[in-house]
Amino acid sequence: MHMNWFLFGVFLIAAGCCGLATYSYLSEPRRLVNGLLINLALFSLLTLAAVIVMVANSTTLLVVALIALVIVGVPVIMLVAFHLVWLLWNALLVWRREGHSLGNMLTLMIAAGLVLLSILDTVGHQLLPAWLAYSLTVLVNCCWLYIAITGLNFLTALIAYNCWRTRQPLQYLIVLGAGLLDGHRVSRLLGARIDVAIARYQRQVAQGLPAPTIILSGGQGPDEQVSEAQAMQAYAVAHGIPATATLLEDQSRTTLENMRFSRRIIDQHQQGRPYHAMFCTNNYHLLRAGIFARRAGIDANGIGAKTRLYFLPNATIREYVAMMVMNKRRHFVAGGLILAYTILTMILGATHTIAF
Repeated sequence: MHMNWFLFGVFLIAAGCCGLATYSYLSEPRRLVNGLLINLALFSLLTLAAVIVMVANSTTLLVVALIALVIVGVPVIMLVAFHLVWLLWNALLVWRREGHSLGNMLTLMIAAGLVLLSILDTVGHQLLPAWLAYSLTVLVNCCWLYIAITGLNFLTALIAYNCWRTRQPLQYLIVLGAGLLDGHRVSRLLGARIDVAIARYQRQVAQGLPAPTIILSGGQGPDEQVSEAQAMQAYAVAHGIPATATLLEDQSRTTLENMRFSRRIIDQHQQGRPYHAMFCTNNYHLLRAGIFARRAGIDANGIGAKTRLYFLPNATIREYVAMMVMNKRRHFVAGGLILAYTILTMILGATHTIAF
């Protein structure tokens, strides 16, 4: 009887977590907190499944649960066990195919940092007092735990937002700009964004619906011969889009400005009339762009262009870092709490209040 009440309680918690995650996602998919809520819902469902297996006392259910655990757990364990090999391999691949820019060095820098931390940890335990070595280990482990939790929440929110789809007829498609090659050519990543907009444009026209207007948004950088908007328009026209179906926004320098200036253009054309819009970018950039769209007051969700698999880890890590910077206040608070806890362990260890 007690176990049945326990199962019912776990079921209520799981139902509440799932309901809250669903409501948050459906009401506003452009929120980072959706990742946290979805992860809590998944964890509660896993807990519920484990309790059901225990309560049922069924060999069949136990075997099924173990098989599922192996299928999910083995790849995760392999990824963790060989993370340095994977990071170094990915770094070399990105360097070889995408160039030696600082932005392409993230996985390499992470791998080097992990190696350095391992060396310092080994040396520190040999040379430093036990209480100081322990405190530094606490600091590093707390930082990595915080990064793992926030990184997982970001990744979940990003994946969830990439799954968002709308079937409403669109009046506007906003294509976000990116740097040009040789100052005038559309890069492969930027071309993928435009291709997504072209595909949506053509699909809507094929359905017999009015064609949407494509807003090509991007200013001219100091090393560019033309604005990103002009280069994107030339690309779109070369791929079958009438020039009359495009509008240029050529003043923006950032994603937030992309959204704000594109909204001005839409407001000028709509004159207060309701509309449906969608922005187009790369899949790894989708969530941050959506957050900027929300800040700019555009009631639009996005669709992400596919990215080559080898480039995705580096690009996603870069987006995570950018998201950390966007929310730096809360991370400074978390960092301060971790530092305070580390200092407390140092004081307790140095005064021999606790033994290590």
